[in-house]
Amino acid sequence: MRSSKFGIRVAAGTLALTVSCGALAVTDEDILNDARTTEDVVTYGMGLSGQRFSPLDHLTTDNVRYLQPVWAFSFGNEKMRGQEAQPLVKDGVMYVSASYSRVYAIDARTGEERWQYDARLPDGIMPCCDVVNRGVALYGDKVIFGTLDAKLVALNRDTGKPMWIKKVADYQAGYAITAAPMIVKGKVITGVSGGEFGIVGKVEAYDANTGEKLWTRPTVEGHMGYVYRDGKAIENGISGGQAGRTWPGDMWKNGGAATWLGGTYDADTDTLFFGTGNPAPWNSHLRPGDNLFSSSRLAIDPDDGSIKWHFQTTPHDGWDYDGVNELIAFDLNENGRTVKAAATADRNGFFYVLNRENGAFIRGFPFVDTITWAKGLDPDTGRPIYAEGGRPGDPSKSSGGKGETVLAQPAFLGGKNWMPMAYNPGTGLFYVPSNEWAMDIWNEPVSYKKGAAFLGAGFTIRPANDDYIGVLRAMDPTTGREVWRYENTAPLWGGVMTTAGNLVFTGTPEGYLKAFDARTGKELYRFNTGSGVVGSPITWEMDGEQYVSVLSGWGGAVPLWGGEVAKVVKHFNQGGMVWTFKLPRDRIASN
Repeated sequence: MRSSKFGIRVAAGTLALTVSCGALAVTDEDILNDARTTEDVVTYGMGLSGQRFSPLDHLTTDNVRYLQPVWAFSFGNEKMRGQEAQPLVKDGVMYVSASYSRVYAIDARTGEERWQYDARLPDGIMPCCDVVNRGVALYGDKVIFGTLDAKLVALNRDTGKPMWIKKVADYQAGYAITAAPMIVKGKVITGVSGGEFGIVGKVEAYDANTGEKLWTRPTVEGHMGYVYRDGKAIENGISGGQAGRTWPGDMWKNGGAATWLGGTYDADTDTLFFGTGNPAPWNSHLRPGDNLFSSSRLAIDPDDGSIKWHFQTTPHDGWDYDGVNELIAFDLNENGRTVKAAATADRNGFFYVLNRENGAFIRGFPFVDTITWAKGLDPDTGRPIYAEGGRPGDPSKSSGGKGETVLAQPAFLGGKNWMPMAYNPGTGLFYVPSNEWAMDIWNEPVSYKKGAAFLGAGFTIRPANDDYIGVLRAMDPTTGREVWRYENTAPLWGGVMTTAGNLVFTGTPEGYLKAFDARTGKELYRFNTGSGVVGSPITWEMDGEQYVSVLSGWGGAVPLWGGEVAKVVKHFNQGGMVWTFKLPRDRIASN
């Protein structure tokens, strides 16, 4: 670790928390109000609901063409690979994570490094989908993040020195943490990665000040949840009520359902929303049943981890259609009344609108061009109507030890993978980064072994079209209509942001940060950062000017798992940079 002490300013009056050095404390109120404040970004998702919408409107469709880079910061050395993080900004300092579990503090005005922290990773870590980290959390005087060896680390915001470190799970069993943690009511909320290794998914809460565990909630039916008081674990109910209801035998003991993308929070209902990954193994013939709570969205009580409701997008998943994608709270105008709704674009190719108070299905519709594994959704329940012959075959019924191969679309990397979408309350549209690809998939025999891949399947992925894979879509949640689309040659693998200036920002693997008209989809701006953009952009206001920042650094799952698709991107250069842009003052009112 390198560090250099610095001071920004000292707060006057009484703070919600005592801060040891110059940085102002990040309070619960700051976090709850993040979506409405413009001078900082203190949450992953630019607000706990994850809408990734900014009320800033200095940048508009008329003047965004004048957006200029003002500094670029390199993560340095040979540690490149995928840079999927979203930066945070507070009191003129940017806090950002990088590949291999690194964290940086950067002067947001100049791009100069304040400090750097490198986690000491052991040999033998097993991240399935690159050595990425998607972001940090801020609370009080701390920067908190998860590591590839499944730990939570709290750093001092001024110095970068560790204040506490807690082991969340056993990395030797395949666990890791790649998602940004979330702060709700002074609790650090985290999920875990590792679904390809037969782990048991979970959501856990830790005291942000001390690191002490407060509760744990397994996301596979049959496992006990706990709350912790005075260092003692107190039983808090089995997930799903009992074991074996939707799993055969003891398959639930290594059931997967990893919570690897983290969650969102709705203050209106005081609810955490977490998605869960694939059931383990991929070979679905070994585990007949719905396999709760895999490939689902869970509503969780932030006080004790109890599950309020669930919605399973792909029951008895046989295609690796993880249900982890973000569930975004929004207010839906439905038949003249306002409904507390939430929306998610699932890896399986369907877009779902739910009642966020009780999980009731409102509507669902495809957001990709072709879906082969299901004929549609039940209009009352939202359960998929499976297509005959759409599931890969049972290897136990084949003399060759390999089940029948089927063509499935979307491919297992999803109609939308991890890359977060955005919602603009002004346009009423969701902006969804998606991909059009297909796969041949087959099942194979497999048995569980700690720390070994637990798939029981093979696959090959290929583009669905000759001239494009990625599609940025504007989707209307009230009708299911695609309002506009932008087609991209390479797969889209970065997050999306939208603003009150009628803009949508995202990046491409070809290296471009791009801006589009939020209503029409017209491309208005592009800047080549030198490497693929697979991070999530942010915007904030500083010294009366609007800034935009995004990470650049190609990597992630596509070059590792993409098969024929990987050939499309094999010449893309790796990188590791933060790029920051602003609009010159004399262009704010330009037309």
